[in-house]
Amino acid sequence: MNIGNNGTPGAAKAFGRLLRFHRERAKVSQESLGRHTGYSKSQVAMIERGERRPRGTFVELADDLVGAQGALLEVAKELKASGVAAWFEDYLEEEAKAAAIHKYENHVIPGLLQTEPYARAVFGSHCPALDDDEIDAMVAARLARQKLLHRKPTALVSFVMEQSVLTRPLGGVAVLKDNLLHILEVGRLRNIEIQVMPTNRKTHAGLDGSFALLETAERRGQLAYIEGQSGRYFLSEQPDLGDVFARYGILRAQALSPEDSAKLIEQVACEL
Repeated sequence: MNIGNNGTPGAAKAFGRLLRFHRERAKVSQESLGRHTGYSKSQVAMIERGERRPRGTFVELADDLVGAQGALLEVAKELKASGVAAWFEDYLEEEAKAAAIHKYENHVIPGLLQTEPYARAVFGSHCPALDDDEIDAMVAARLARQKLLHRKPTALVSFVMEQSVLTRPLGGVAVLKDNLLHILEVGRLRNIEIQVMPTNRKTHAGLDGSFALLETAERRGQLAYIEGQSGRYFLSEQPDLGDVFARYGILRAQALSPEDSAKLIEQVACEL
């Protein structure tokens, strides 16, 4: 996977493993390291899992406390803000080469359909708050990722999103309206299908949350990516994988058709 000159894929994971090795060897707890560096225990744990990149003077203070003798400082040179969470790199590597991509989203406009202002509003809502440089990097990475909608060979891409997403004014009404018009434009591409799940449905196959489905080249393999509050994981084995693909099929049947979805999106945009 190529993410440009903004960082080395896997660097955050490598740094996290090295930090944990030296911390445990020095018999320093995550809580103690957190107190010494101004981080919480959970934040230290996220760094060690490669889910968060250290900021400020964390690396220098941690290297000194655990006696790493400059090892952490050396590895940290690769920890430039890539705009991609370390745990998300594996998914993006698969997404970039997928023959088909299917997304169900229930809270925000799918990342592949977001405009720059909307994406900035999404990352700006992150809790705990992100630094400006982190937000800039994440927005840039998200926009660059959207190139796959136009790549050759063409990927088949479909979306199902909740109707409530169309009226949640992240970034303000003007930002939302502009993004809705952008969705209509993208939806005109022959390889893209966009559907809206109406709020008046009495049955719903996606109540367990959002997910992404990938089909590999020549449809020889399938993969599901599930993300939640406390974890994220891939599904690649049956019967779980088949269950999620079947669920997405039901969601598409329950949602409005692409044509009716476009009419609804256009209506909502005009009323904003």
